Amino acid sequence: MSLFIVFLLIFIIALTNLVYELKRDLMMMQQNSYRIERYNRWLKTSGDSTSWVRLTGMCVFLLSLVGFSNGTWSMAIMAAWAGGNVIYLQSRKYKKPLVWTPRCKRIYAVCAILVLIVIGCATVIFGKDEISRLFSATVASVGCYCASHMIIISAVWLLEPVEKKINRGYYRDAENILRSMPGLKIIGITGSYGKTSTKHYLHRILSETYQTAMTPGSYNTTLGVIRTVREYLKPYDQVFIVEMGAKQIGDIKEICDLVHPSIGIVTAVGEQHLESFKSIENVQRTKFELIDSLPADGLAVVNNDFPKIADREVSNCNCIRYAVSDTEGVQWIAKDIDYSERGTSFTAVGPDTEIRLTTRLVGDCNISNLLACVAVAVNLGVPADKIRYAVSRIEQVEHRLNLKRTPAGITIIDDAFNSNPTGSAMALDVLSRMKGGRRIIITPGMIELGDRTEELNRQFGQKIASCADIAIVVGHYNRDAIVDGIRSGGMAEEAVLTADSFAEAQILLQGFVKGGDTVLYENDLPDTFK
Repeated sequence: MSLFIVFLLIFIIALTNLVYELKRDLMMMQQNSYRIERYNRWLKTSGDSTSWVRLTGMCVFLLSLVGFSNGTWSMAIMAAWAGGNVIYLQSRKYKKPLVWTPRCKRIYAVCAILVLIVIGCATVIFGKDEISRLFSATVASVGCYCASHMIIISAVWLLEPVEKKINRGYYRDAENILRSMPGLKIIGITGSYGKTSTKHYLHRILSETYQTAMTPGSYNTTLGVIRTVREYLKPYDQVFIVEMGAKQIGDIKEICDLVHPSIGIVTAVGEQHLESFKSIENVQRTKFELIDSLPADGLAVVNNDFPKIADREVSNCNCIRYAVSDTEGVQWIAKDIDYSERGTSFTAVGPDTEIRLTTRLVGDCNISNLLACVAVAVNLGVPADKIRYAVSRIEQVEHRLNLKRTPAGITIIDDAFNSNPTGSAMALDVLSRMKGGRRIIITPGMIELGDRTEELNRQFGQKIASCADIAIVVGHYNRDAIVDGIRSGGMAEEAVLTADSFAEAQILLQGFVKGGDTVLYENDLPDTFK
C-alpha cells in the first residue's frame, strides 16, 4: 500500500474523530439551550475542557507539530489516538441524545465550514506535495478537535442574527394564530416544580368538558410554546394549557406577552435553579410574572404551602389560594387523606364544594397539584362527577413519583425526572410509609442550588437516614455532602453504598434486593453533570 493511501486513511480517521466530537459538543450546547454563557459555565464546572481525553489530544497535537521532520511517526501516533477516540465516542451512551432540529443542523453546518477553512489554510500554507498536504490536514483536524468547544461557540455566535430573524418570523406566525382564536381560554402554569404534572392532570380533567390542548413534553420555553401553537394547536380547541419554565428573570413574562393567559397557576416557589436566579426572591419575582400578567377579570391560583407564595399579595385579579399543609386563610384544602400502595383517596374542599376523590397518584405534592386542578376545573364549570371520574383515571407522569410493582414483588417509586429540596423530601416521606420490606433509595442528589448545594444535599442525606434502610449514592457531584448527611443521621455504615453510575448502582441493587422491598429512584442527573 502506498504512503499516500496510508496517510489518506489516517486523515479520514482523524476527521471522523472530529465529526463525533463536534456532535458531542453540540449535544451539550443543546442541553444548555444554545446559550453561550450557560455552555461556558458548564465547561468550567464539568472539567470537560481538561478531561484526560482532551489533554491526550493536545499532547498528540503538540507532538505532531514537533514531528514535521518525521511525518510518518507523527501520523502513526495520530492514527492510534484518533482511532481509539472514535471507538470511545461511538460507545458512549447519553441520557438525552442530540436532537437534530433545524437550528442544530445550521450550527453543525457552520462548524463544518469553519473546520474546512482551518484545514484548507493548513494545506495551502504547509503543503508542498500530496503527502505534506495530507499530513497538514491531519494535524489541523487534531487541532480542531482540541479547539472543538471554541468552534461550537463560534458557530452559535455567528448564527445569532440568523436565529433572531427566524425566531421573529415564528413568533409573528404564532401571534397571528392566537389572534385568530379570540374565544380560546389560555391557562398558564409555572412553579419551581410540579408544573409538568399539574399540566397533565389539568388537561385530563378539563378534557371531560372542553376540547383541550397543552404544550407537550417539556416545551416550556418561548420557542417551545411557539412551536406548540404553530404545530399542535387546532382551530377548534377551546382551552390551551401552557407550561412556563424559566432560567432567568423575564423568561415567563416573555411567554405571557405572546399567549396572554387569563388563568395562572403557581405550583411552587422554592430553592431550584439558584445558580442562575441567585436568590429565592428572584425565583418568586420570576414565577409571579405569570400572575402579574393576568387581566383584571383573570384568575390566579397559587399554592400557599410555600412561604414565598403565601407572603406575595395578588391585587390585579381574583386570587384563589390552596394548600395541603399550611391551610390557614386558603380557599381550597385537601382533607381525610388516605395513602396506600394502590394510590390515594382524599376530599377536595373549596367554597361551597366538597368532592371525594380517588387517584392512583401518591405523595403530598401530587395531592397539591390535583387540588389546583380541581379549583380551576370547578371555576370553569366542570361537573363534580366528571372531575371525580377524570382524577380516578389520571395516569402517573413518567419519572415523577411514578409507582410501579414488579413481578418479583418489588415496589418501584420512580422520581428520577427532577429533584429539589421540597420534592425530594416528599418522595422520602412516601418511601417512609412503605411497609413490609426494606426501603432503598438510589440517588445522585440535587443540582442547580447555587451556594447552598452542599448544605441542602447534606440535609437531604439526613432525611434519607430517617426514611430509608439502605442508600446508594450515585456519582461524585454530591457524594461527600450526601454521605456526610446520612452518617450524621445515624444510618449504619454498611447500609451506605456508593456507585459511579446508575448502571453500577443497578448491579449493586440486584445483589441484595428481594420481594417486599421498595426502591426509590430520586433524580437522575443529566449528561452535563457527573
